[in-house]
Amino acid sequence: MLLAASGPAVAQQAEPFDAQGYRSARFRAPVDRDPAPALPITTAQARALHPGRDALFLDVLPAAGARRDPRTGAWTLAEPHETIAGALWFPETGFSPPEPALWRALDAAVARFARRHPGRPVVVFCRADCWMSWNVARRLARALASGRAGREGAAPPVRWFDEGIEGWVEAGGTLVAASPVPVPDAP
Repeated sequence: MLLAASGPAVAQQAEPFDAQGYRSARFRAPVDRDPAPALPITTAQARALHPGRDALFLDVLPAAGARRDPRTGAWTLAEPHETIAGALWFPETGFSPPEPALWRALDAAVARFARRHPGRPVVVFCRADCWMSWNVARRLARALASGRAGREGAAPPVRWFDEGIEGWVEAGGTLVAASPVPVPDAP
């Protein structure tokens, strides 16, 4: 006879979201929630932007099996990754909660881009049907809207590109070999 499980462990398995509403488990699944205050961006809209000039593209796909040296910030990858040309790759920032050093580095990159390119959007992506980019887009847009990011001037608009790498390629875009942005633990 099998007994039905009960208690907190079962609740966590049934509801993979944390108290703030970010996905905290089973990240590869259809995304069925609005990333507000971030706004979705279509593949056609994303393809019309020049990464690094018209928008800051942030790839947040995790680096499976990778290690990051906390002293130097250099990543040792277990497998190669390709991304949209001009995008910055910040692996592991889509976890909930993100590692503080990784989040600070992503936030600093957004601040630098916003100072050089006021009003231009930040486009967050990873793969289709992946909650990592949803988590980052929502967390970043919330931080910018609340002023917690400590920026001068207007916060850049945050766009969530839900079709990600697959959508980019299916629309005729190409990918390039990617290296994660080095992130040492000490600023």
